[in-house]
Amino acid sequence: MAQTTTHDPSPSSHTTISLAERRRSLLSSTVGNVLEWYEWTAYSVMSPFIAAAMFDQNDPTSAILSVFAVFAVGFLMRPIGGIFFGWLGDRIGRKAVLLTTMLMMAAACFLIGLMPTFAMVGVWASVFLLVLRCVQGFAHGGESTASITYIAEIAPNDRRGQWGSVTGVSIIGGSVLAFLVGALLNSTLGDEAMGEYGWRIPFFVAGVMALVVLWMRRKMSESDVFENAAQEVEHPKVPRRRVIAMTVRIIALISGVTCFNYVWMTYMTTYAINEQGMDSSAAYWATVIGQLACVVVSPFLGRLSDRIGRKPMYVLFAVLAIGVTVPFSLLVNDQPWTLTLTVGLALSIWALANSPLAAVQAESLPTYVRGRGIGFAYSLAVAVFGGTAPYLNQLFVSLEQPWLFNAYVMGLCGVTLIASFFFRETKGADLNKLEV
Repeated sequence: MAQTTTHDPSPSSHTTISLAERRRSLLSSTVGNVLEWYEWTAYSVMSPFIAAAMFDQNDPTSAILSVFAVFAVGFLMRPIGGIFFGWLGDRIGRKAVLLTTMLMMAAACFLIGLMPTFAMVGVWASVFLLVLRCVQGFAHGGESTASITYIAEIAPNDRRGQWGSVTGVSIIGGSVLAFLVGALLNSTLGDEAMGEYGWRIPFFVAGVMALVVLWMRRKMSESDVFENAAQEVEHPKVPRRRVIAMTVRIIALISGVTCFNYVWMTYMTTYAINEQGMDSSAAYWATVIGQLACVVVSPFLGRLSDRIGRKPMYVLFAVLAIGVTVPFSLLVNDQPWTLTLTVGLALSIWALANSPLAAVQAESLPTYVRGRGIGFAYSLAVAVFGGTAPYLNQLFVSLEQPWLFNAYVMGLCGVTLIASFFFRETKGADLNKLEV
């Protein structure tokens, strides 16, 4: 087990961009990441209506399983996108990747809004949806990788946890925006109109938002840590086995975090509507309110990790997540307040681990392989343990064995707990002088 290592928290002597430039770049990256997560989550928010439009409705359970199966397939493309764009980012820089992935995601999202339905073209509707979700997954893997890497690299050494927490705020912020749009549309149009055409509107909104983000991102500064590493004639090579071992540890650390997240950020709304009979508009509003609690606490928890360290945050998350999984699941019924309460508390618990996640990953890998290392570890963990969570949850519920999924979530949180003890403490590390 690795021992705690102390680091100099002062800014690196290699710094080439000002604090004001860092803050502008942070804002541009964050706004773009919110848009990416809005586009990605819009599919989940609209999943009941997409299931009705794109799949055979002779078997309602089959329809909802099919839509979540496509959800998981999109996630399976994330490791490929993460690895490719991580490798590309290690070669040409983080900024170029952030521009490219956002364009791909926005284009795929806009095309989903234009797609013909199952009633129009039959099975081709399902095929088109599958292809576009794969494109989204590929781009999203690259965006997540580049954003995590970029923000961690431009952050001051002693505030990397706080700055890195905006990646979690972006996840929730994009999700809140998607659910907010869904709630407004559902309240205004009603279920019938939503099923006919309303579900397309959130995807068109994304195309307009993308233009603003592109204008902002064109002025971002490149990561000074990346530029410093690029100027070095030779990189201090780390043995490959150590890089592989650290990548495996990151995957283990993330497994419970991402599974817990996707249960409470996306699936429980669908569960409340389809299984508990909650009014869909009320469910969307309940989810939005619950998610906002996580947005509020995330920066404070990121800052807390800068003070007390990363490891205590993961231990506390794992213990609490294991303890609340069963009672929170049993609490959700057809009353909106039950969804608001459980989502708010569950995602606040998730923020304990997610707020320092960007910092932990960046501080665990050397600069010359940081992009591809994070791309592989983060995207694979999210694809395997996060992307499949809604599908598995719905499957076990349909089999009337929901306890199996609860046991699965608790087991993965146990893996996160064990993995946290195999990380050395890295708060305050100087990424220009990182020892792995």
